Amino acid sequence: MVFCQSHQKPSMLPFYSFNFVLLVVFAVFFYRAGVFDDGPALLWAVLSILISFLFWQWLQWGLMGMILGQIGLFVGIGVVRVVRKP
Repeated sequence: MVFCQSHQKPSMLPFYSFNFVLLVVFAVFFYRAGVFDDGPALLWAVLSILISFLFWQWLQWGLMGMILGQIGLFVGIGVVRVVRKP
């Protein structure tokens, strides 16, 4: 359960927020990219969700943190695929 810092009462994830919609959009994007590239699509989507949640809820970096985290994931996947390419 996540606590609001100003009121110290429990709050659930706001599923109606723009950040949550963006989290879902990024997860779908990475899943579809994995399917298109014959990669581990589900793993990419789960990593995208974890990174978005990490930057949004835990570190509370907001929208810019989510976007930078997704860019980092994209670059990281590219580097791993180049290094592992036979």
